[in-house]
Amino acid sequence: KASKKAAAKRGKPAQRGSSNVFSMFEQSQIQEFKEAFGCVDQNRDGIINKSDLKETYAQLGKLNVSDEELESMLAEGKGPINFTVFLSLFGEKLNGTDPEETILAAFKLFDPNATGVVNKDEFRRLLMNQADKFTAEEVDQAFAVAPIDVAGNIDYKSLCYIITHGDEKEES
Repeated sequence: KASKKAAAKRGKPAQRGSSNVFSMFEQSQIQEFKEAFGCVDQNRDGIINKSDLKETYAQLGKLNVSDEELESMLAEGKGPINFTVFLSLFGEKLNGTDPEETILAAFKLFDPNATGVVNKDEFRRLLMNQADKFTAEEVDQAFAVAPIDVAGNIDYKSLCYIITHGDEKEES
């Protein structure tokens, strides 16, 4: 037990020493993922399989999930999905936000003069007409947190920070 306490003090996981996936989350988050894992692991055998997924979807009211969809989900685990693999998959998904530099580089494509801003109306048009077309509501949601000046320009460096770190002004 002393080694578990020592590991906890160092911020390292008390669980499997070979995996650093536990260091990606706070202890409270790990507990929430354990509860979620328990909800999906319908037969309580410690492994999520196709019947567990099918039953979970059925409980959520989705009865028409194909075997191919379920197998595709399970294939993401690259083997049996125990709790450690489950946590790893969520870690990859949750930490899947592009690094700040990648997002900045994407914005710079729309700022050939390197002004640090992009026009809100032009950017709205691009978001609604290119690639993964945004709806007007989705653009409005994105713009709700975007730093937009009186001239209608988005400060994309600040927006990148908000995307990658969260909005510091949420309480105002």
